[in-house]
Amino acid sequence: MIKLNDYLFSGDTVLKILLQYSADLKDEAIKNHNSIDMAHSNFLIQIIEILEHTEFLTSQSRRINEFYMYMANKYPFLAFTFKGRIKSLIRAEEKFNGYILEYIYDYYLAYGKYPNEAEIKNNLNFFRDLIAYRIVISLPQCHVSEQDKRVERELKYLYEIANVIPDFLEERGFTAELSGLIDINGSKFLTENNLPYYRDYVQNPRSSGYRSLHITFYDNFARCYTELQLRTKDMDDLAEIGRANHIGYEKQQEENRAKRDIIPKGKCKIFDEAYERLIKLQELDLAAVNVNMFMAYNNQLINDGCGLFRGRQILPFEHLSRFQDDRIGKSL
Repeated sequence: MIKLNDYLFSGDTVLKILLQYSADLKDEAIKNHNSIDMAHSNFLIQIIEILEHTEFLTSQSRRINEFYMYMANKYPFLAFTFKGRIKSLIRAEEKFNGYILEYIYDYYLAYGKYPNEAEIKNNLNFFRDLIAYRIVISLPQCHVSEQDKRVERELKYLYEIANVIPDFLEERGFTAELSGLIDINGSKFLTENNLPYYRDYVQNPRSSGYRSLHITFYDNFARCYTELQLRTKDMDDLAEIGRANHIGYEKQQEENRAKRDIIPKGKCKIFDEAYERLIKLQELDLAAVNVNMFMAYNNQLINDGCGLFRGRQILPFEHLSRFQDDRIGKSL
C-alpha cells in the first residue's frame, strides 16, 4: 500500500508530490480493481487543479471581497478579518481518510456489517471545503462598558451578517447548499429561510468547545464548492490557539483508536488502509520532512511556504474599527 508519507522526503515541490502520488494511486487502483483508490486519486487531482489553475480564485476572491466592502460600510464600528485558504495537502489527506473511517464505523454500528465499495465511494462525494473563507468579527472594548454586553452585541452582529450572506452571494454567482442537518435546537437568530443552510456550532458547540457558523456554497462561475465560516474573535482564538484546537486533535486521535478497537485489523481492507494512512500522518515528525519551500523546527514552529501543512492563504483582509482609537469611547 502506498501512502503520502512515502513522498514527503524527496525535496520535491507539493505539486510534484501530488502529481506522483495521485498517479501511483491510480495505477494501484487499476491493478487491484480498487474504486476507493481511484476516488482517492481523483480527489487529489482536484487539489492539483486548484494549484495549477488559480485564475478562478481571482474571480472568486473579488466577489467575496465585495461582501468585505459591504461590511466595512455597514459596520464601521466593528473590527474584522477576511481570510481565504486552500486546504493543505496533509490536512486534506487526513480528512479524506478520516471520512472513510467514520463512514465505515457508523455503517457497521448501524447494520452490523461493512459497506461495499460503491457505498463508500458515494459517501466521498461530499468533500466540499477544499477552498474556505473565514470572517472573524470583534467589537472593540472602547465601544462597550461591560464584557457581557460586548459578547451579546457581537453575537447579534454575527447573526445579522450570517442572514445577509446567502442572498448577497447568490446575486454574485454562488448557490447556498443545504446543510443536511435537521437541527431541533436551531438558532432563533437565523431567519427561517437561512436556517437550513447553516451548520450552527455557536448555539450547538462541539464537545471541544468549538463554536462557529458554517455554510457551503457552490460557485457557478468556478464550478467548485467553497465553505464560509463566521466567528467572533473569542471563538476564533478558542479554535486556533485555545483548548478547542488541542482537545479536538486529541479527541480525534482517541476516536480513531476506538474505531480500530471495534473494527479489528483484517476485517475490512478499506478501513485498514485508511486507518494506516491516517495514523502515519498523525505520527509524522514535520521537522524531518523534506519538501521544497517547507521548513519546520517542530510541529508548532513551521514556515509553510507551499501549503503543505496549514494551508495556502488566498484572501488576507483586515478591517480595523473606524472608531477603535476614539478616546471618547462612546457606547453604541
